[in-house]
Amino acid sequence: MIKSEGSNEKKRILVVSQHFWPESFRINDICDSFVEQGYDVEVLCGIPNYPKGQFFDGYGLFKNKRQTINGIKVRRCFEIKRGKNTSIRIFLNYISFPFFSIFSLPYLFRQKYDKIFLFQTSPVMMSLAGVLLGKIKKIETTMYVLDLWPENLYSVLKIRNGLLRKLAYWSSTWYYRNTDKLIANSQKLMGILKERTKKEDSHIAFIPQFCEKIYEATIENEELNKRFSNTFNLVYAGNISPAQSFETVMEAASLLKVQGYNNIAWIIVGDGMSRKWLESEVQQKELGDRFTFIGHVPIEEIPKYTSIADGLFACLTKTDLLDATIPAKVFSYYAAGRPLVLAMDGEIQQIVQESGAGYIVDSGDAVGLADTVAKLYNTNKDERYKMGENAQEYYFKHFERNLNMEKLIGFIFDEQK
Repeated sequence: MIKSEGSNEKKRILVVSQHFWPESFRINDICDSFVEQGYDVEVLCGIPNYPKGQFFDGYGLFKNKRQTINGIKVRRCFEIKRGKNTSIRIFLNYISFPFFSIFSLPYLFRQKYDKIFLFQTSPVMMSLAGVLLGKIKKIETTMYVLDLWPENLYSVLKIRNGLLRKLAYWSSTWYYRNTDKLIANSQKLMGILKERTKKEDSHIAFIPQFCEKIYEATIENEELNKRFSNTFNLVYAGNISPAQSFETVMEAASLLKVQGYNNIAWIIVGDGMSRKWLESEVQQKELGDRFTFIGHVPIEEIPKYTSIADGLFACLTKTDLLDATIPAKVFSYYAAGRPLVLAMDGEIQQIVQESGAGYIVDSGDAVGLADTVAKLYNTNKDERYKMGENAQEYYFKHFERNLNMEKLIGFIFDEQK
């Protein structure tokens, strides 16, 4: 059991994350691991409504605001739900959580925490209460930077005004500079954060965004196996948003259709703000017979879909510094042990090439994506199996959950070996 120095009590950690269970985010597994390692964990989060934009059953502005889940104390703040995932509703959702989180500060001031952990998805402002609490009570804060701001913002909302862009840059930088320690999920992001914050090397770490152990599983599902037994299956599992550049995917699918590849199934597992648009575009481009939309499923069911995959695909838009981060889905793809087909810039290109786990082309390169899909299609099963083996071998060496959770805890609590 982990105890505070000179005390019989467990070390206490406050986690600030806009998203938490029953929403499917990696912070759920991280908090479970904190508890497994003997820490007393409290989470400050919002009301679950991601990705569909509606509050989950049993939750609301005045329902289940205080809970204990798997030994974790959960305190939920008011937030404006994402609704139909329009730009204005997402903006309101982004600003409502940090604003209402401030009203939890009187309660938080009365508590004793050894450390504060900020799980920074979008937006960076979601960490406001944790940063302020850390500054005022002199509690060390650590932020896991998963979405670099404001660069990630520009992949969703097209902001052209120079003054607004400067304001977004400097406000985002304020959060990074006023957090004691930063964790980056790529080497490139770590370099950017060092330059931007001028922090000492010992205050910034690179730790991949590791995935839950369930993604390592192979789960055979008779119904799915039968349904997709006569197609070459390319599976996508994750959020459907503008950042994922499904324009590139559709263009590649159209090119393959013209080339006579008629039994390729593009299987989309997930939901998000762009799903309705994507479904409409697929029909307009006469690709409806090639795309299957599964919708959101619990993470426990994801291996059923990756297990039928001949390849796992994903793209990113080409935008300023978005290539500095590596999407979480890539790490779970590696864990699944299936060949990768990606269209992304940045550090992930070197990782895919080094690991021999599949093929990768530049962001936005639809022709290249179509060519690599065709190449994978024409690769024999033994070679595809070897790519999957390479992926999983690389995963266990670099991305595995327990390995990186040990690094995470060591960095937060200054217990590096």
